[in-house]
Amino acid sequence: MNVSLVYAHPDKPLWLEFDVTENSTLGEAIESSGILQRIPGIELDTLKTGIFGKLAKLTQKLRPGDRIEIYNPVFADPKTVKRRDRN
Repeated sequence: MNVSLVYAHPDKPLWLEFDVTENSTLGEAIESSGILQRIPGIELDTLKTGIFGKLAKLTQKLRPGDRIEIYNPVFADPKTVKRRDRN
């Protein structure tokens, strides 16, 4: 079945489309995609993953057409971020 994988790193954004076997899990698909070899800094034990914008565990079973996402942590320094006007 066909799935896609998105990794939105600021320096190396990547979108892959590939086939996995039926009943594959999110973790198995990430492994078989080859992204961990292409971008060695990805550590699945610390980064969150999801499917179509919803958090998902690596054990989640995939469905045809799923978009797998690997999320990077968001860092915001409160001293440099402008306050929103709450009026």
